[in-house]
Amino acid sequence: MAGIKSLAKDTAVYGLSSIIGRFLNWCLVPLYTQVFPSAEYGVVTYIYSAVALALIVLTYGMETGFFRFANHERYHDPMEVYSTGLISLAVSSSVFIVLALLFISPVSAALHAPHHHIYIVMMILTVALDAFTALPFSYLRYARRAMRFATLRLINIGLNIGLNLFFILLCPIIWEHAPGWIAWFYDPDFGIGYIFLANLISSALNLLLIVPELTGFSWKFNPRLWKEMIVYSAPLLVLGVAGIMNQTLGTLLMPQLYADKSEAIAAVGIYGANYKIAIVMVMFIQAFRFAYEPFIFARAKDRGEDKLQSYRDAMKWFVICGMFIFLGVMTYMDVLRHFIASSYFSGLKVVPILMIAELFFGVFFNLSLWYKLTDRTIWGTWLSLLGLAVTVALNVLLVPRYGYIGCAWAALGCYGVMMVASYIAGRIHYPIGYNVPRLTLYFMLGIALWILGVAIAPTAHPVWGMVIRTPLLLLYILITLRLEKIPLRSLMRK
Repeated sequence: MAGIKSLAKDTAVYGLSSIIGRFLNWCLVPLYTQVFPSAEYGVVTYIYSAVALALIVLTYGMETGFFRFANHERYHDPMEVYSTGLISLAVSSSVFIVLALLFISPVSAALHAPHHHIYIVMMILTVALDAFTALPFSYLRYARRAMRFATLRLINIGLNIGLNLFFILLCPIIWEHAPGWIAWFYDPDFGIGYIFLANLISSALNLLLIVPELTGFSWKFNPRLWKEMIVYSAPLLVLGVAGIMNQTLGTLLMPQLYADKSEAIAAVGIYGANYKIAIVMVMFIQAFRFAYEPFIFARAKDRGEDKLQSYRDAMKWFVICGMFIFLGVMTYMDVLRHFIASSYFSGLKVVPILMIAELFFGVFFNLSLWYKLTDRTIWGTWLSLLGLAVTVALNVLLVPRYGYIGCAWAALGCYGVMMVASYIAGRIHYPIGYNVPRLTLYFMLGIALWILGVAIAPTAHPVWGMVIRTPLLLLYILITLRLEKIPLRSLMRK
């Protein structure tokens, strides 16, 4: 149980920084949706979908590879592992910048910004910087320096948000009353370009802040170690690419699946804005992931039933907390929906679908420990490619008929299939003994209470609807505590 408490503590620290940061970024969505029409915001969503894919390619599983080999019994110097990984990422990121700039015209056209090469140049530099700094942040997780990790993340996010507010909100006001003050750097026609500029500046600062993690050790490259890391991480690269494609493929395919291309970009904007409401679940999963990988590799050194029980407990509390978050968002949807402009409300119906899809992805990530610990990372590739096939098939089948709602159902189908397939394979190769009936009970309890809340307050005033549904959220907590035999009095004393 001590291991679970440590995992919970690290998850809380990572989660606090992630939740605060994501929440602050979340607060930019009303600004974007009010200032930019859905077609322009669709371009932002589309480019960031491509950026997410590029970032996975440019880190090529090196973060997980670092955790594996830094804890490996054959390598007694984690800093040699770290240094080898850093040099590898530095070289690959530099090559990426050169190649992308050489082919800037076709790249810009592919990202629906053929007349705005500067947007793409800024994002090329940003993604290269983020790829390189990913490993220093992984080192902070390895060293259990969660507070420094969280502090650096929050500084980065705070600068990004401040620059967005400055360029998009304050500069237009200054331009209207005293344009001479800012004419030397501000162009009112640059529009969404300032979103990308703010991101680039904050990523550059990130590199400066992480300099202490780039000094104080000998930089050396171990070719044999690097080859082993690449062999271990290569399947994780395919896994990551397939995984991010599962998340973003619907967005990337929509312009090809809609008959009207301009309508498609607007649909991408609506879908992307409503995905931001489901970001609460994404924040929770991200915080858990930051803490979970160092946790499972550290616990892998243990022997006996305690190790397996810690994995079971982690899965159980992940599902419990995930369904609580789902119910919380759906209970207070009438408030949360105002984080986007009313012109985007037509897409609210995708939020519960996407939240359950993300929960399934989180369960899949929990299950992934079996192939990471047994060095069968190729299984991650097969499972992600299976999910990618489901994603493509369902998007092609559903999006032309149902629009972006079909994209949400495709995400749910993808992660559901990956989750089930990973569980079945894990039972064969590394059985852990999850209490599936209990996990299913918590999931179905959350779904049943959500459906009940919709049924008893379908057309109620937003305030009354929340008042009616809140007791159902509390009921979920009480039932969970009862099933886990945790006295409510003990929590109140703590």
